[in-house]
Amino acid sequence: MNYLAHIYLSGGNDLVTIGNFMADGIKGKTYTTYPPAVQTGILLHRHIDTFTDAHPTVRQSTKRLHEKYGHYAGVIVDILYDHFLAKNWKHYCDTPLELYVATFYKALETHYTLLPKRIQHMMPFMIADNWLLSYASIEGITKVLEGVNRRTKYRSGMDKAVHELETHYKAFESEFTQFFEALSHFSEQKLVELTPNETP
Repeated sequence: MNYLAHIYLSGGNDLVTIGNFMADGIKGKTYTTYPPAVQTGILLHRHIDTFTDAHPTVRQSTKRLHEKYGHYAGVIVDILYDHFLAKNWKHYCDTPLELYVATFYKALETHYTLLPKRIQHMMPFMIADNWLLSYASIEGITKVLEGVNRRTKYRSGMDKAVHELETHYKAFESEFTQFFEALSHFSEQKLVELTPNETP
């Protein structure tokens, strides 16, 4: 899953959310140097990724893109699923998406010193362009895909994946909805397992 889903699945604790958000930049056991709640978020992120990669519904979405995008297909599906989460946000959260992401950006600024250098560098651009809110529109997802394509030095061709999104929109949305229900239950249970004795 991509940024918005990881943030949403963190259970509302700011430090767990920060850990979940930045986890891709934390390798091996270096997570143990962070506060307990951040460690929980990092471990939750890893469990979410493992669950996602193995899920047959996600694989069905990925298979639709694999011939054209190869090993980038999974990255694309992560981004497309965030689009459907943002688009259908009111079905998952009572807090409007605009307010929700603004609160998250404030938490990032509050805990800036905890963030890896890569995230610290990325954060101003993320906030200025309001990436998380932009996921809700096709135009926003197009810009995200273009940005990731640039970071792959244009090897992935991911900027063109919006065409597959538009062509197979209903199928992708149906797969997201089915999968995200399962992922939400999994994440809730895993968060309980990871935090029985934790203090923030």
